Amino acid sequence: MKMDGKKKEKLFMRDFFRKVGKAIYDYDLIEDNDKILVGVSGGKDSLALLEVLALRARASKQRYRVVAAHVAVENVAYEVDADYIKEFCDRLGVELIQREISTSVHEDSDKPVCFVCSWNRRKTLFEIAKEQQCNKLALGHHRDDAVESLLMSMMFNGTIASMPPKLSMFDGTFTLIRPLIFLSNEETREYATFRAFKKQNKNCPHERATNRAAVAEIVQRMEALSPHVRGNLFAAMKNIRMEYLP
Repeated sequence: MKMDGKKKEKLFMRDFFRKVGKAIYDYDLIEDNDKILVGVSGGKDSLALLEVLALRARASKQRYRVVAAHVAVENVAYEVDADYIKEFCDRLGVELIQREISTSVHEDSDKPVCFVCSWNRRKTLFEIAKEQQCNKLALGHHRDDAVESLLMSMMFNGTIASMPPKLSMFDGTFTLIRPLIFLSNEETREYATFRAFKKQNKNCPHERATNRAAVAEIVQRMEALSPHVRGNLFAAMKNIRMEYLP
């Protein structure tokens, strides 16, 4: 029997929220009285993260607060509908802090353009978190981001590192969390479709300066050998056999 659209959406949403909840509890991402700043780029991942955390915060058992922040870089042509983001936050009853920064990005720099831009946006998010007295920053990275970061680290840096679900920073006074870590890129895409998120225009002139897209393509090719490659690579980060390594 073919499942109707409404039932399929309901089951999907239940599973999506369940996976976020599992990440929160497995990694102890959220505690009572937390004030969490959610970085919102306007893309599907950050919007899904904000909505889920905001809706969870309304439950009687949850005792945390959510604030959203959007950081725009004025000299990078990445088009985002700021009004849509503001309306989205208003519907959720979440305060939105918007900040515009300028950063020096050059193709011939010693460091990748995307790294410099991301670093400056992250620095601004930390500053906003401090201003708002938030003790945690939530980012919308998912499982596929973590897998790609693992491969990039191994291939280009010669290290085994990725995106931890929880990272203590500044001598333990601040924590970075990634509640979507058990979800795939396809799942956040499907969530955005069900929720009818407005698609933003991604038009960054420096997006080819990173190897992430190439690594994502490599992972897709690997799936021809094993359809479970993403899940296996993710699981491998918690299943390291030190005795079999040099």
